[in-house]
Amino acid sequence: MTTTRRRSSVPDALPPQVVVLFGATGDLAKRKLLSGMMHLVLSELAPRMRVVGTSLQEMTSDEFRAMAKEAIEQFSTRTPTDDEWDHFATRLTYVPQTAGPQALSDAVAAAEKELGDGAQRLHYLSVPPSAALAVIDMLSEAALVERARIIMEKPFGTDLASAVALNAAVHETFAEEQIFRIDHFLGKEPAQNILAFRFANGLFEPIWNRTFIQHVQIDVPETLGLDGRAGFYESTGAFKDMVVTHLFQVLAFTAMEPPTALEPEAIKEEKNKVFRSMLPLDPRNVVRGQYSGYRSEKDIAPDSDTDTFVALKCHIDNWRWAGVPFYLRTGKKLAEGQRIISIAFREPPKSMFPAGSGVGAQGPDHLTFDLTDSSKVSLSFYGKRPGPGMRLDKLSMQFALHETESAADVLEAYERLILDAMHGDHTLFTTSEGIERLWEVSAPLLEDPPPVRSYAPGSWGPNAIHSLVAPDAWRLPFEREWRGE
Repeated sequence: MTTTRRRSSVPDALPPQVVVLFGATGDLAKRKLLSGMMHLVLSELAPRMRVVGTSLQEMTSDEFRAMAKEAIEQFSTRTPTDDEWDHFATRLTYVPQTAGPQALSDAVAAAEKELGDGAQRLHYLSVPPSAALAVIDMLSEAALVERARIIMEKPFGTDLASAVALNAAVHETFAEEQIFRIDHFLGKEPAQNILAFRFANGLFEPIWNRTFIQHVQIDVPETLGLDGRAGFYESTGAFKDMVVTHLFQVLAFTAMEPPTALEPEAIKEEKNKVFRSMLPLDPRNVVRGQYSGYRSEKDIAPDSDTDTFVALKCHIDNWRWAGVPFYLRTGKKLAEGQRIISIAFREPPKSMFPAGSGVGAQGPDHLTFDLTDSSKVSLSFYGKRPGPGMRLDKLSMQFALHETESAADVLEAYERLILDAMHGDHTLFTTSEGIERLWEVSAPLLEDPPPVRSYAPGSWGPNAIHSLVAPDAWRLPFEREWRGE
């Protein structure tokens, strides 16, 4: 297994950590969390760690270790050696939630005794939102709030009233500085590369505004369907599941003003300024869709109005972005799985090139960020085709993370965010103020949603998406091609 070198930006002195993983037998734990924690231990980014798994399922610690090994073999991108697995397995214990708060407290105390003085606690709530408050009550009864931080999974409420109530209830037990509301999109290397690209380069920051940018698209189409989450999805849908918790957060990174420092408080404030500047969503600028066959799936109501697709236009009412539309789009069972931010630059006001030269034929110049783990950036522009005459083609300059010497240093999103929470770094996490403001912006849509339109699985969504962005055009299917390795 390739270990990750320690980065200079990561503090060396990380106290011992006891991670209490609620929902330890669930899908997210199997696919991402256990593998991520194993990597943090083996890479020596968090070597002094113990994991106490807990869920409603009855099993022993040995059975939990066997389940974890099977999950890591199936889902992890890193394959541990036998010695590495044995090293990590000794860090795992399990206690069923049905054993009660005292049993959980005893398990944590035993893990802390193994680690020695100064151990900190990190509680990861990989549970449905409806179960979050019961878990918090259990932590309070088990006296596990002190020296603790808590990671909470999305969604954070389903509207403004429920978000306010949830935040108030959590604050009865945990202070805001102890709470880490996770959005794994912001833990991805390319999402953070937006900050570097914008604020470290004199070439781009001066043109990152309404004068030079015509519109912005944030596209996260998915080829997957419900993946066994019908109960969860029926109560949320595409907008609540993806837009409020993911796409709006990416929008904030794209649109924020330069922070005074690369520090959590400064970045949090600039993100919240973006949210405060967002105009309430106009339902007329929203297209909701539902793929054909959704209502026939198991546990779905035959008259379900749940959106499996949403596309919308929103505006940020501030000096930098006045008049620039932001187009957001996501959905299930679409033609491709992508995670793209596309910045469309304004075209020249006049053209000296003759008719038929090809200028403007392939749309405006674009700066494209690929937010998948491959982490790519592309800048497209027109250039002359070699040969006689003046014929123009769309060309591009591209960067890919795998081309750098540091590709092996990449942390997966959950690994980075768990490590940041251990360090108490809120930079990539959302705040109660930001969440509540986003639900406030969403209120007009939630109160008067447009009807869902049917679309065929494997398509790009309802046809109405094209009139939503006219006279602009979606960049899907994507016309650009990434250069091969």
